[in-house]
Amino acid sequence: MHISDSVGKSGFFFEGFDKMTHMGFFFVLSVLLFFGKIKYQHTYAFRTLTIFKILLINAIIGGGIELLQWKVFTYRSAEWWDFGCDMLGACMAVFSYVLLHKLNFDETSAENKTDSYENKI
Repeated sequence: MHISDSVGKSGFFFEGFDKMTHMGFFFVLSVLLFFGKIKYQHTYAFRTLTIFKILLINAIIGGGIELLQWKVFTYRSAEWWDFGCDMLGACMAVFSYVLLHKLNFDETSAENKTDSYENKI
């Protein structure tokens, strides 16, 4: 009996829990990658290349996990849906990053406009 067999019978877990876990882990991974990049840059500048790199890192890790489950850990099953949920979680983080960047940029722009207006008076 495998651990995964007993997990399916537990009342805590439900159908689709695995997919939700994939999305959650890759969302958190992407957020941490964005946070690290922002700290490394010392700025909150929006860069399309950063988004591309983070999505690529997620695709490599998610694809690598599924490949390992398919070829190495044969007691686990590799599924395209798992990889899709990995990428969906990463895209949710990208959306959050872009949205927060827009909100931050708009607030910064409003403050700069207010400061420059007050300086003229």
